[in-house]
Amino acid sequence: MKPTLQHDIAGRPAHGKRTDRNPPVNSPSWAKHLPVGWLEAIEAPLYFKQYSEYEIDAQRTLGYDADDQPCFAAHRFQLTNLASDDDEEFYEVVSYSEEMAAWRLRDERWLIFRAISTNTCNPPRGFYAISPDMPR
Repeated sequence: MKPTLQHDIAGRPAHGKRTDRNPPVNSPSWAKHLPVGWLEAIEAPLYFKQYSEYEIDAQRTLGYDADDQPCFAAHRFQLTNLASDDDEEFYEVVSYSEEMAAWRLRDERWLIFRAISTNTCNPPRGFYAISPDMPR
């Protein structure tokens, strides 16, 4: 994956560190799947590194705290196959998709959200888990 520039929580290039404990407001969608009741239990990211793959539809984001330690991780990707209704014209369909977001809790464990879909007929179902380690 090719890295992009580091950005602070407002999308500006990161030049310094914030010292307040308020979670970023207008950052990449780091809190999209975070349950509201868990907001006070996590370490909020202060800046992000974003990566994207040019050969497939895949992105990865890592968020870092004031000590430059990862406190947020997310990835999303889709795999496609060629399909045809008449064996003459082909089109791409999503055959597998995955979305993951993980937040480091204040006790150093990780709250992980994962949504997986293996076909286009059923929407992905998400679930949460707690892990002692950051997902890779």
